[in-house]
Amino acid sequence: MLPLVYHHLYEPGSDPNSPPLLLLHGTGGDEHDLLPLGRALSPGSALLSPRGNVSERGAPRFFARLGEGRFDPAEVTQRTHELADFIAAAAARHGLDRQQLIAVGFSNGANIAATLLQLRPESLAGAVLLRAMVVLDQPAPAGSLTGKRVLLASGTDDPIVPGDHPARLAALLRAGSATVSLHASPAGHGLAPSDIAAAKKFLT
Repeated sequence: MLPLVYHHLYEPGSDPNSPPLLLLHGTGGDEHDLLPLGRALSPGSALLSPRGNVSERGAPRFFARLGEGRFDPAEVTQRTHELADFIAAAAARHGLDRQQLIAVGFSNGANIAATLLQLRPESLAGAVLLRAMVVLDQPAPAGSLTGKRVLLASGTDDPIVPGDHPARLAALLRAGSATVSLHASPAGHGLAPSDIAAAKKFLT
């Protein structure tokens, strides 16, 4: 079995009909950040919440950045495979079915959830991507995301995510036959109540 290389928290589920959630925090967050959101979005779901193992001046992230919106594709690819291997090991340890596992990611966490779908689609059944941008500008392989559902929730006044990125990312995922829904809130980079409502509806 692969080692669990990420510090993480795991909460067992109480409802076998609720999908297990992989919670992926944003820059400066940790494994505690999205637990309340996960509980609110899908009561009864098992929750797997790792802490990003890259430090940006002490702020945990899942991969490094060269500047705002600038990334090293090779490093992103490496970190994506590391997280995918962790998911496989954690699923085996905790008895989770990756064919049911839904990622809920915010900002940097949403970005690596998207690259998981692009590079290691077997890791997830789908994803809720909250404020994601295009990090790897490459389409998912044809047919690799068949049957997988993705919600892309953006803010129309987001100062960090360029306005064309949600549609561009949706196209990259649809190239792999993912079913992608777009939701835009009149908000910035932070989440709005309508984002929470859209995510909750998506998960039920």
